[in-house]
Amino acid sequence: VSWIISSYMYPLVLLCMLAALSWTWGPVTAGRSCSETRQVYAEKGYSTNTAPLTQISGEHLRLCPQDYTCCSSQMEEMLSHQSETDFLTAIEETSQFLLTTFTQRHRKFDEFFRELIDMSEKSMNQMFTKTYGRLFTQNANVFQELFVELRRYYSGGSVSLTEVQSEFWSSLVERVFSLVNPQYQFSEEYLECVSKHAEQLQPFGDLPRKLRVQVSRAFIAARALVQGLATGRDIVNKLSAGVECVRALMRQWYCPLCRGMPSLRPCHSLCLNVMKGCLANQADLDTEWNNFIDALYQVSEKLEGPFNMELAADSISVKVSEAIMHMQENSVTTSTKVFQGCGSPRPALGRSKRSPKEPGSNRRPFRTYSPEEKPTTAAGTNLDRLVSELKERLRPMRGFWVSLPHTICNDENMAADVTNEERCWNGQARGRYLPDVTGDGLVSQINNPEVEVDIAKPDVRTRQLIMELRVATNRLKQAQAGQDTDFVDSEVEEGSGSGGGDGAERYSDDWPGYGPNSKPPRNPQTPIKPPRVRDRPTGSKRNKARSSSAVTRPALTLAILFWLSVMVVVAPMWR
Repeated sequence: VSWIISSYMYPLVLLCMLAALSWTWGPVTAGRSCSETRQVYAEKGYSTNTAPLTQISGEHLRLCPQDYTCCSSQMEEMLSHQSETDFLTAIEETSQFLLTTFTQRHRKFDEFFRELIDMSEKSMNQMFTKTYGRLFTQNANVFQELFVELRRYYSGGSVSLTEVQSEFWSSLVERVFSLVNPQYQFSEEYLECVSKHAEQLQPFGDLPRKLRVQVSRAFIAARALVQGLATGRDIVNKLSAGVECVRALMRQWYCPLCRGMPSLRPCHSLCLNVMKGCLANQADLDTEWNNFIDALYQVSEKLEGPFNMELAADSISVKVSEAIMHMQENSVTTSTKVFQGCGSPRPALGRSKRSPKEPGSNRRPFRTYSPEEKPTTAAGTNLDRLVSELKERLRPMRGFWVSLPHTICNDENMAADVTNEERCWNGQARGRYLPDVTGDGLVSQINNPEVEVDIAKPDVRTRQLIMELRVATNRLKQAQAGQDTDFVDSEVEEGSGSGGGDGAERYSDDWPGYGPNSKPPRNPQTPIKPPRVRDRPTGSKRNKARSSSAVTRPALTLAILFWLSVMVVVAPMWR
């Protein structure tokens, strides 16, 4: 009897074991409880009213395998939307580092540079008021206009730094020339003549050129960096993932849930193929993105070194002070040359050639303050610290978009570990994922087994972002050379000039030589040409007038030429 019972029990036990194995590893069969699926579904905030209690036939499914399932049609639709949300959330969280860096660094640098400009103007006002008193305050508008234009340039205005500084020195030479020659009365036309020839006279020495190079380099680099950081922020904000891959997203993330295995993660290779298909257009940004990051890095290094904005802002008041001192110390020589070229001015009313100085003009001459007397930081930090922090954050940004699929799939919540190739979801069931992983970019998706991508239709928005990156990169590269893309002809590396600026005309054909005993140039075939006089423009802006050709006066009579020769000889004795 026991043998008979054993012979009947053995097949029964074997059958139960096979059933158990089939329950664990084999296809899902009808009647299995959907309690785990219902629990996970409810935890995501969905109602379980449409969720089956036990598995049902899956002929109604459109995205998941049509096997026995724990998902109704409504559940599949809701989970497909959830997969899209999870995908966009993953991208947002992964790229948050980029967005935070660009947003915060843009704000920090912008605040820092603006405060540097404010402090530079404040430092100049304090220094010049202290050393020159009322005479400075009476002419303060010349300096105020300089900083107004510098701020306008930095803020993105269409301003030529070369013209701005040329205008400043031209205005300054007129004011200072009047102050060092108080015994004379100068008309507007006469002062125009003075500023017109300032490039040849170099009354301020080589300081205007040095300051122009330093300020132009620093301001161009500072503006390009801040604009570049804003571009990076906008690029990250504008990037969006398409929903064409929603089927693949649903299949890898939520079809295991419908099969009653909510804890099963997609195989790592399956995840990579899905993500590379979904992010194919973003991967095409890689080349231009890397060029952009490299250009940002290089401009930041320039700002830390030869294009230091902090030093340039501090140098404005110092170099202007030194320039005025240079003109004061060489006022006799400069005035003599001006009188030779522009003619003898009229004595001031009630004054002789040796009239006493203006009240208050016996103040100390302009002097250069030592660095420790001036502030060297702004916005609670300094440039070296800002640049160092930025460079540290820029390094990991290279290759970000092409590596984004790997970043997402390396998250244990998104995919199984790469070492767990047998116990992961392969898109149909539990097991190894066999297809190869595709390459990066749109063209490589032609053989993607998970996502259907039309490689003949590049994403329009991505193409636009690529163009924005190219424009920003070009601006940054130009800034590395000290050039502004809006004014590519303004070379800050070459040229010279003291008052007239690099763009001003040269008047060597009608201006006396530089030596103290130089005579007016003579051409045996043509008479001496008198100084050219420009029409005085209306308004405070004279950029165009300074670069226009001077109006030539009619030829002088022989008598006037005779007296002009006498003046050339006598004028030096007046001083």
